[in-house]
Amino acid sequence: MPSSSSAPRLPRQPGAHRSVPGAPDPDPGDTDPIPDGISTAPSAGSAGSATRVPAPAAASSVPAAAAPSASRLSGRLRRLDRAVRPALAAYALTAIVHLVLLSAMTAPGGPGLRNRLLAWDGGLYVGIAADGYADALTYTPQGQLTGSNLAFFPLYPLLIRALHGLTGLDHGLSAIVGAHLALVATLIIVHRLLERLYGRRTATIGIVLLAGAQPMAVSFFMGYSESLFLALAAGTLLAAHHRAWLTAGVLALLTGLTRPAAAAVVLALVVAAVLHLLRERRISWRPVAGVALGCVGTPAYLWWVGLRTGHLDAWFTLQKAGWGTHWDGGAAFFAFLGRTLAHSDGWIPVSTAVLLLALLCATVLAWRRDAWPPLVVYGTGIVVMTLGQSNYYHSKLRLLVPAVIFLVPAARALARAHRRTTVIVLTAATLFGCWYGAYMLTVWQYAI
Repeated sequence: MPSSSSAPRLPRQPGAHRSVPGAPDPDPGDTDPIPDGISTAPSAGSAGSATRVPAPAAASSVPAAAAPSASRLSGRLRRLDRAVRPALAAYALTAIVHLVLLSAMTAPGGPGLRNRLLAWDGGLYVGIAADGYADALTYTPQGQLTGSNLAFFPLYPLLIRALHGLTGLDHGLSAIVGAHLALVATLIIVHRLLERLYGRRTATIGIVLLAGAQPMAVSFFMGYSESLFLALAAGTLLAAHHRAWLTAGVLALLTGLTRPAAAAVVLALVVAAVLHLLRERRISWRPVAGVALGCVGTPAYLWWVGLRTGHLDAWFTLQKAGWGTHWDGGAAFFAFLGRTLAHSDGWIPVSTAVLLLALLCATVLAWRRDAWPPLVVYGTGIVVMTLGQSNYYHSKLRLLVPAVIFLVPAARALARAHRRTTVIVLTAATLFGCWYGAYMLTVWQYAI
């Protein structure tokens, strides 16, 4: 019986590979599949056997896993930089313009910049964070019900209190810092969402319009809950787009503890889940659980207010008594439009009416066949809830800043325009938006 050394050795064909049972087929483009350190030259004792020889010293000096690990880390850092850089740039740019104009327009001897950023509702949020909520309904000496801080949802005051405890900053400064941190998160998340839907250029333009150009964007930088609300709302939409249903449900729940407008977020989540289930043609528990979680937040707070005051409808009663807010199907809004456009000669009501009409038209333009339905439902829901209530007309522009949807047509149009045109339009729009907010805070006595 012949020995293995006497067996005839077939010549190695170019590109031939040794097959290993259970191993995947090699890449056809791989012209050298033999690992380093393996020689196919026959040894003296066995012509057909492979002999292992030491790998080159230069290769053995580097751990095998070091290069892939470094490559993965580098890739993650690049992705993080790509996701964060546009948002940080937009935040820095718009914050500087907002705060510089607000400071320049503040009269000497009047309230300082800090007081401007904590005006109106900001003071109520700070009071809740420092001293908690009222114990019961409050009344005037004549027995008339008044508004109280129970009308304000708890998550933003909790953020203020947490920052106060962690940093030692006073509650007022913690409120401002919390709003700015939430705005940075908002810009990162909104940019990521718009990039997935419309591309990177549109997303970058969109966040500049969001934080700088739209009227009353200054409220994002104040001790208000708008920035936190939008961060959570956009996070819900982004998680739903990734089909991370439980994450989306938790974020929607937190949104419901921030503002009552979270109803629009929950409705958008419902639409996203239904569309997913229709595509899958089967019922899965995660989308259903996500929607169920999202529905908990706002009812939980309304129920708590009812228990605290002894009246289950206390929150709605407080809204109407303190701010004249109730659902009227848009009657007050249309009455305001008719009265203002026909008879008013005041700059504030006229500009508010014109801007609201412009935002309403932009919302309709966003209803396109290629639009993502949950984003359309969310944005339109914010618009309908804002215009369908009887609250102060001068608050409506501020209440609309988290809607996002009416910014999409302008962002997409500017993304297709020449770079110079885009820069000029964004600069002019940002200057106007920042000036308008500063004017409302420093000149008009009713502010926002």
